[in-house]
Amino acid sequence: MMNDEEVILVNFWSSPFGCRVKIAMEEKGIPYKYIEEDLFNKSSFLSAINPVHKKVPVLVHNHKPICESLNILEYVDEIWSDRSPRFLASDPHQRAQARFWANFIDRELYEASQKIYIGKGEEQVVGKNEVLRILKLVEGELGDKPFFGGDNLGLVDITLVPFYSRFYTWETFGKFSIEEECPGLMAWAKRCMQKESVAKSLPDPLKIYNFILELNKYYYKK
Repeated sequence: MMNDEEVILVNFWSSPFGCRVKIAMEEKGIPYKYIEEDLFNKSSFLSAINPVHKKVPVLVHNHKPICESLNILEYVDEIWSDRSPRFLASDPHQRAQARFWANFIDRELYEASQKIYIGKGEEQVVGKNEVLRILKLVEGELGDKPFFGGDNLGLVDITLVPFYSRFYTWETFGKFSIEEECPGLMAWAKRCMQKESVAKSLPDPLKIYNFILELNKYYYKK
């Protein structure tokens, strides 16, 4: 990377989507400036760099914004292709499979998990069952591999592992154990946490839990 390159990450601390980008940048060893966005009082800067959705994360590279976390991960892997590891394999079928699973996680897991800590009664049970269905499918894809990317973190690993910080919240609200239901996936998550790039990028699970408790109090008052 050229010394005069400008790389900025605009994010909100609890966002699992922003954590993906942080992990990717750490894995590649790319220095960047971090800007914390207030999602409850969004800045004009965020509106300017993501005028369509006004959401984080946004990566700004040499004054050019890139939005949506999976899009950013592929951009980072392509622009800094000279830096290891590569998040996508050279084989076209393996790349297609990784994109399929990353998109599956991206589309389904966050929305299903919200039902666990926002929903009540039957909706909460539905959310728990949906989350476990997703996690078990993903666990099956992992199989006996150390990581979805093989020996190193790949696109699917980086897409999924930020949700590890939310496992405690899901388990506490939903009254279930992910380790009992998906032992292979929990072993994978613990391997990921042994990597400095992951450990330093994920927020503390208890902090996430307390944050969601406060959010629930706020929304139930409205």
